[in-house]
Amino acid sequence: MSKRSYHPLTDLGCIAGEDLSEFGAGKEGWLAPDASPTHLCALDAHSLAIANRSLILILGWSDTDEPRVQIRPELSPIEAEHITAIEWLVFDEIKVIAVGTSRGFILVYSVRGDLIHRQMVYPGRIVKLRVRGTKKDLTQDISSEEVCVVIPGVIARFDGSDIKSMLQRWFQETHSRFWDQKPKKDSEDIGNSYGRLPYQLWNVNKYGTCVDAAITGIMPPPLMELQSNQRYYCAVTIGDDAVISAFRLSEDRNRSLVGAILSKVVPATFSTIASFSKMIWRSEQTPKRKSEEKPQSFARASPLTCLKDHPRKGEKLTLSPSGTLAAITDSLGRILLLDTQALVVVRLWKGYRDASCFFMEMLVNKEAIGSGSSYYEPGKSDYCLCLAIHAPRKGIVEVWQMRTGPRLLTIQCAKGCRLLQPTYRFGSSLDSPYVPLEVFLLNGDSGQLSVLNRFLN
Repeated sequence: MSKRSYHPLTDLGCIAGEDLSEFGAGKEGWLAPDASPTHLCALDAHSLAIANRSLILILGWSDTDEPRVQIRPELSPIEAEHITAIEWLVFDEIKVIAVGTSRGFILVYSVRGDLIHRQMVYPGRIVKLRVRGTKKDLTQDISSEEVCVVIPGVIARFDGSDIKSMLQRWFQETHSRFWDQKPKKDSEDIGNSYGRLPYQLWNVNKYGTCVDAAITGIMPPPLMELQSNQRYYCAVTIGDDAVISAFRLSEDRNRSLVGAILSKVVPATFSTIASFSKMIWRSEQTPKRKSEEKPQSFARASPLTCLKDHPRKGEKLTLSPSGTLAAITDSLGRILLLDTQALVVVRLWKGYRDASCFFMEMLVNKEAIGSGSSYYEPGKSDYCLCLAIHAPRKGIVEVWQMRTGPRLLTIQCAKGCRLLQPTYRFGSSLDSPYVPLEVFLLNGDSGQLSVLNRFLN
């Protein structure tokens, strides 16, 4: 019997269209990460969002007849504000796009382009919006869903339940309104009608400004500290001064010396400036404007460890689904596999400059799994965790089995390709069929979107 051929990629659809010309489409390699670092991509189950500095395009890759939506956020021309991060937020019946700006604002838009929420996180450039969650099971005692906002030297955490509540209020109000009735809201209140989202904020620049960071999960409190109901989180950061740093994050803002200073000094400074301004300008001559949001005080961030290895610099970070592993690329063309619980590097790859990594799950032995029944549905235990590495200088994508397994797959790819991964879906039930972690390959030159096959024969 002849062995059937194996194809590592399955084509899913094409995103080519005239509306991509504003992003530079048509020129070879226009979507390559090194050629277009300002081009951002976010993938959902059936939608792709592409953004440049001032424009977001939402398009469907499975249905060519689906209308494409353009979103132009209102950005400050004085501050030269621009888009710096995008990510999907997907709940049961609600799907929206979150946008981070260079001034530290987070904006939330519907798939039709309506502004739902606008909020200042912290003055600074948002470099990453990281959506993740862990379910309560045999390996996890507590479930946690969150949106992590990364700003150089700063990490903010929004709880998934708070975002869900805000979006449900918007969803109910939108669908209870008549088709021909417009919302009666002041233009200044657009984006703040459904309340301000609570969040925690930490200063993590102890070892220098970070270029990427992630909250890896919940960790126990420090020894000799009183037990409380507060949670502690572990955060991993990478940067120019320290390749890897780790912190224990506390929810208590009262314990932070920096937070205490800011909570006292910043309001007093604003009050003094406001009083001085009133002495110079009469209140009748200037119209009243909505006051700017004040920076939130920092909570406590305790350093745990730090790896400095000059001239090596950390560049990109990606987490495994459970948060127990992190793949870190550096400026020397190396990829470090970090155990985030032991905080030790357990594997190292060399010769991968400008690489990008995503964790995925594969069925390594499909025949043994499906030998009993043709209707067998693989579960989580049937998949093995792997790491997909895109090496653009080599023009290949490699898939390695974790933690110390062999290379399972090598795929040739064009210059203008990007690896993408669908965002985490909030509230997915453990009882529903298990959806493995997939990785997609987007060819910017042809517009073709493909998925890396999950099994090897």
